Amino acid sequence: MRSRSLLLGVSLALTTPLMTAVPAQAILGGVESPRAYSFMGSFQPSFPAPPRPDKHGCGVEVLAPQWVLTASHCAGKNPTGARNGVPRGWKVRVGSLDTPSGGEVAEVDHYYRLATNQDEGGFWGKDVALLHLRTPVKAEPVQIASATPKDGAPVRILGWGMSCEDSTNPACFPTRLREADTTVQPLAACPSAEPTGELCVGGRDGKVAAANMDSGGPALVRDGGRWKVAGVVSGPGGENAPTLYTDVTRHAGWINGIISGTAVPPDDRIPNVEGAVELFGCVGSVVRSPASRPKDPALLLTNGHCVQGERPAPGAALVDRPADREVPIADRHGYPQAIARANRLMYATMTGTDVALYRLDKTYAQLKSEGAKIFQLTSKPVRAGDALTMAYTSSRLQCTAEAVIPHLREGGYQQDNSIRYATAENCSPWPGTSGSALLARDGSTIVGIHNTHNDAGEQCTDDNPCEVGPDGRVTSVRGRGYGQQVHLLAACVVAESKLDLSRKGCTLTR
Repeated sequence: MRSRSLLLGVSLALTTPLMTAVPAQAILGGVESPRAYSFMGSFQPSFPAPPRPDKHGCGVEVLAPQWVLTASHCAGKNPTGARNGVPRGWKVRVGSLDTPSGGEVAEVDHYYRLATNQDEGGFWGKDVALLHLRTPVKAEPVQIASATPKDGAPVRILGWGMSCEDSTNPACFPTRLREADTTVQPLAACPSAEPTGELCVGGRDGKVAAANMDSGGPALVRDGGRWKVAGVVSGPGGENAPTLYTDVTRHAGWINGIISGTAVPPDDRIPNVEGAVELFGCVGSVVRSPASRPKDPALLLTNGHCVQGERPAPGAALVDRPADREVPIADRHGYPQAIARANRLMYATMTGTDVALYRLDKTYAQLKSEGAKIFQLTSKPVRAGDALTMAYTSSRLQCTAEAVIPHLREGGYQQDNSIRYATAENCSPWPGTSGSALLARDGSTIVGIHNTHNDAGEQCTDDNPCEVGPDGRVTSVRGRGYGQQVHLLAACVVAESKLDLSRKGCTLTR
């Protein structure tokens, strides 16, 4: 399968490594739609919230009074990346030219995805999802085309995607529906295309194309004097090339089976991810030490290499620095239970261990009243054989401490008494899991923190940690994962969530 990106419409640190955003392709050759399409709609989730004022994330098409069609990767923005389930804060606006007003607004109460990027059979060509609406809309539905349109067939594309590349410029986010008449191209015109299941739509030079945040929007064909949907936007076809649409005519059976109620797939079992904090490329957890009191400012734990800005230098630590980052604390299904801000970096180091502590703008009592999960910091080291649960934002990995390594070296840094995980199928960390808490059996005590794994089998280079034994022997094994001890922190945290590095028993790098 070729590696390619999606035309994402929702901003989230992905729960899956495949879904990375691409620079927006301006919609060229199109115009503002002179009239509304009853079936055309805008998908507007509040979580994850799209990075634009109107909250438009993807396009949708009404297929039945309580069903809309979109792309699977649009519905994949649920916190755990589940295939089927119940969302929170999702809505659609249908039948309007404008994303902020007009038409009908309905809440989404269920999603069903044909494929995910973790499917063995592949994702491309199956990038289709159905959203069920809590209440029916009056909009006239659109039908699915009866057959795959042939090369050269005329099609119309619609959407509210970005019109320029600057995501900080509101002018790049059109609130008025745009459309363009174009054609279906041979798949060879889209270098990123898969052999089956996709349509290559737009100008051969990419001058007529769908844009970022047009995902899920339709490729319409004329059939019997009516518009019918033949495809939905999936991803770019290549540089200066048309856009790839999933051919929905191939999946009419799956779609009709769900809408009719004759073949509705069961909901996924959602893992309990309570307390995980998404830090956009890393993970954090709210922690309290034995010295913490309810009125104290809460502390956030993550890796030292996850700090914003410059990392701590080898042999050194960052102490009491200004900070400003959002801290969304997940409920058991991954949606924000409470949101705080980190306003101070209390401590960060990558020497001896790989940890950072932030001070939040809310107290432990405030977070508790909001229902947020708060973990307890251990005062005991992890030992070989200890069972560990790695608390990632979308899953819980079951790990075992296979060994405690005297020294772990990586890219000029050294950590001591590092935790090596036993090689197992259910404990295989990946980039983005850094900072995930390692929990004891009680599920509430943090005994370690995940920080690295050997990516390529190299020795002691960035992303390729090596072990140094008591005799100085260096070993490096591709795929091995490691965590760091955190019991050192408990001896250094004092009342009011302050850090005392000179306190007796505190051995953190100064």
